[in-house]
Amino acid sequence: MPGLTEIRVAGFGGQGVILAAMVVGKAYSVFEGGFATLTQAFGPEARGGACSAQVITSPTPVLYPYVTAPDILMVMSQEAFTKFVPDLKPGGMLLAETDMVHLANLKPGTRVFRCPGTRIAEELGKRMVLNIVMVGFFAAISGIATKESLRKAVAESVPDAFKELNLRAFDRGFEYGAKLLVECPNGEDITKIQTPLAVHA
Repeated sequence: MPGLTEIRVAGFGGQGVILAAMVVGKAYSVFEGGFATLTQAFGPEARGGACSAQVITSPTPVLYPYVTAPDILMVMSQEAFTKFVPDLKPGGMLLAETDMVHLANLKPGTRVFRCPGTRIAEELGKRMVLNIVMVGFFAAISGIATKESLRKAVAESVPDAFKELNLRAFDRGFEYGAKLLVECPNGEDITKIQTPLAVHA
């Protein structure tokens, strides 16, 4: 089991950011026997504005529940990337939605893994499962909790009517992440994937 890990999940309101973070925390605490805390923050708009959720996982009780410099940042919107990437720990891991986030100004040593989560969700027929696609991707890349624990947490966190769809979304995200991890075990080459588009986004 990894040591204390700070994780921030961020996007815009309506993307299911809070649910994604809750799934991670539940997988680690309920199914892996560790400890986890969850805090959340919304921008001025309840829906459409930037929002984030912070999860801290630890094999021992968490004494301070607020993320200061995340080890892992998962972002699903440009605004979230621009706002939160400066706080990413040096050498930290960035999980980004390929089409929604243009990368720029990354710290040297940042380990970047991108997933076309929106396209995968659309292929499944529901763009709303983007967050669970990204949780599957997180499961494959991060090593924070096992695939089985995270998959169980998904199954217990979504309405029964959408359980099968969400589990398929999780599996697709995991498959994409597992393949990418084989191709780029240390992350993608950040000198080749950055663009100036994100500088003033």
